Amino acid sequence: MPAIEELLSRGIKLLVSKNISSPALDAALLLAEAAEQSREQLYAHPEAELGKEQEDRYAEFLERRQNGECIAHILGRKEFWGLDFTVSPEVLVPRPDTEILVEAALDILRRRAEKSPPGGFSVPVLDLCTGSGAVAIALKHECPRLEVWAVDISEAALALARANAAKLLPKKPSVVFLAGDLFEAGIHSKTRGIHSKTRPPRFALITANAPYIPSAAIAELSPEVRHEPLLALDGGQDGLSLIRRIIAEAPLYLEAGGTLALEADPSQMETISALMKERGFSCPVRCRDLSGRDRVITGVFP
Repeated sequence: MPAIEELLSRGIKLLVSKNISSPALDAALLLAEAAEQSREQLYAHPEAELGKEQEDRYAEFLERRQNGECIAHILGRKEFWGLDFTVSPEVLVPRPDTEILVEAALDILRRRAEKSPPGGFSVPVLDLCTGSGAVAIALKHECPRLEVWAVDISEAALALARANAAKLLPKKPSVVFLAGDLFEAGIHSKTRGIHSKTRPPRFALITANAPYIPSAAIAELSPEVRHEPLLALDGGQDGLSLIRRIIAEAPLYLEAGGTLALEADPSQMETISALMKERGFSCPVRCRDLSGRDRVITGVFP
């Protein structure tokens, strides 16, 4: 039976030959998963031998990785905001850049809480294009008293988001998940929906990590990203199709003084800022990501 050291070396060489950007880390992560051990255990006992079943599983993982499938989809999980989210090819993999959206949202909520009377932090929040539920669940995890709603057009994504909420938010009630096209999320069975003929609900904060990649740029993305759902990537001709709709419709669903927070590409921020001002949002504020680039923009609707 091959030893851990040999299998790691074999995996690294294979991934290097396929120009994988982080071959050593990826090989170690995949071997640890195949062996049902931690990376620390692997490194502590490089001479240990693995069985044929573990070796075959590792080979399968390596083949998927060299074919462009991302590590998160192979492992079936991704850490976000310190939480272990289950992911699948049905959803966009949560990324560190999106934690900037969570940070911005929490800052908005904290400032609001400072102006509220004691016990007044139970406010309604809506997360659009929720995908795996990363933003909605992270906010609810940090602020359990929030009334959090989350919407996605994909039923498969919502099923995964609900499973993540059940796993990561053991206390009830949790997040309210609704299927629908942005604010058109309707009434399902006895669940109150966002879109109705009566007065719509009002939210103190609306967040969205909507698709923002221009259609023509999809083919230029890395193989890892191209394995993710097109529905979660394609933002139309200039990448702003859904973002325009959100900016146009959000004021109908925001409380007076409510805030809209959007994640987008740094190159789109000037256009988004102009769209917000045109719609009546005051003084859009930009938040930078870990690379120092504008990643999130927020605006308050009077």
